[in-house]
Amino acid sequence: MKRLLEASWLRAVAFALGLLVLWQIASDLKVISPIFFPPPSKTLLELYRQIVEGTIWTPLVETSLRMFYGWVLASLSGVMLGAAIGSSPAARDFLNPLLEFVRPLPASAIIPPAILFLGLSNTMSVTVIAFGAIWPVLLASVYGFASVSRQLVDVAAALRLTRIQFMVKIAIPGAMPDILAGARVSLAIALILAVVTEMQASQPGLGQNILLAQRSYRSAELYAGVVVLGLMGFVINYALQLIEAWALRWRPVHS
Repeated sequence: MKRLLEASWLRAVAFALGLLVLWQIASDLKVISPIFFPPPSKTLLELYRQIVEGTIWTPLVETSLRMFYGWVLASLSGVMLGAAIGSSPAARDFLNPLLEFVRPLPASAIIPPAILFLGLSNTMSVTVIAFGAIWPVLLASVYGFASVSRQLVDVAAALRLTRIQFMVKIAIPGAMPDILAGARVSLAIALILAVVTEMQASQPGLGQNILLAQRSYRSAELYAGVVVLGLMGFVINYALQLIEAWALRWRPVHS
């Protein structure tokens, strides 16, 4: 199994490198416009320049903090609301139509009213990010808490566990796989919305840098920003996978 995973990883890396080489050749031969599609070498040189000069770190931190604050707020709110709704059949019956109505609403659509009420501030950005990122966690939490085995509920009643004891010892561990899966999706949405709010609300960060580079036709700088965002997403997702594997280490592993 380990050898198969290593071979699969090597094939994926080789395929990605092959695409970059083809892109480099096509740009050098002007098969594609080097103005709109600069060669990867130029993009990497621009990224290296930003790292050496230190111009990448401030916007990177700004975007990361907005994403993190919005994601934490969405995760905490989603788990608490999901626990309340998922543990109560009556609450699910009453709130399910409302959730299905609000859930498809694009988070970017609430940016204008959020700016109207909260101004061009970090509070506005975090609020929009939290609104868009809460749904995967909320829905996963509702499903996870609602799926607790009836036998476990009966055992808890027989042992006369309090509500808090039931939640801590039975409900939360049982719902944890769904919660963590929702949190991973939520974090990706939080990163996207952090960039969107920076573009639409002129907030300093990677999103604003990319937008300004696009408007001034600095294509290498634009793609360098995109590369940084891709690396952020990859590292964050991998870190969450490690956290998920550690938190769920009690589950049996099926090969």
